[in-house]
Amino acid sequence: MFKYFHFTILIIILFYLSILLIMFFFQRSFMYHPSSKNYIPEKITFNYEEIFIPVNSEISLKSWSTNIHQNQKTILFFHGNAGDLDARIYKLNAFNDLGINFLIISWRGFSGNQGKPTEKGLYEDANSAVKWLNQKGIKNENIILYGESLGTGIAIELSSKNNFGGVILESPYTSMVDMGKKFYPFLPVSLMQRDRYNSIKKIKKITSPILILHGKADNLVPFYMGAKLFDEANEPKSSYFPTFDGHMMKYDEGMKKNLENFIKSLP
Repeated sequence: MFKYFHFTILIIILFYLSILLIMFFFQRSFMYHPSSKNYIPEKITFNYEEIFIPVNSEISLKSWSTNIHQNQKTILFFHGNAGDLDARIYKLNAFNDLGINFLIISWRGFSGNQGKPTEKGLYEDANSAVKWLNQKGIKNENIILYGESLGTGIAIELSSKNNFGGVILESPYTSMVDMGKKFYPFLPVSLMQRDRYNSIKKIKKITSPILILHGKADNLVPFYMGAKLFDEANEPKSSYFPTFDGHMMKYDEGMKKNLENFIKSLP
């Protein structure tokens, strides 16, 4: 009986260790979902050009851009961890209704782009997009970084090191370590996590105006994370926290009005 007990404990330990190894080596497969198709196709109501922004000799990013004018505000949109550019058409239609330019990029490994997504790689992708806009004559002071879910960590990283015209964060998380603890409480996430996106640590470094959008019914990224980031953010800051919105927020009149008011408030 005693030997059987020890054998059972050994099997449990080996099973747990095997889970740790699988999760460690394949963790990015659980984090990034470039092939997901979780959206209803929308009709495009804006004029755009499909371009490919070079990152390095191997990677160019499929992107959509409206007509870029040097002295106009331009949204640089960083999408979340699932799907491709088509999944954001309803948001881009809203930007067009507001009369603002935009550039939306697709990350490495998404939308047929070469490469595999990593934290360091996505920062490189985002910086390449900023550089592309700069080369078109758009100064950072006229760039509004818009991060959606995963993209909020990239927007926070860039704006913590440079000043931009504004920063919009939709459904943001405090860090990927915190998110990992939420989904895998039985794992030592703090030790295992490679791509950490530590937004809560960086947000105090941002001096650009910030708008944080987060639905209180978000069942993926808990609302308290967006609220905590808002509390930690420097002024000037504003928020839109609708009661019934989930992770993919509704682009209704309330959302559009808050976006419009924020953009109009920028110098």
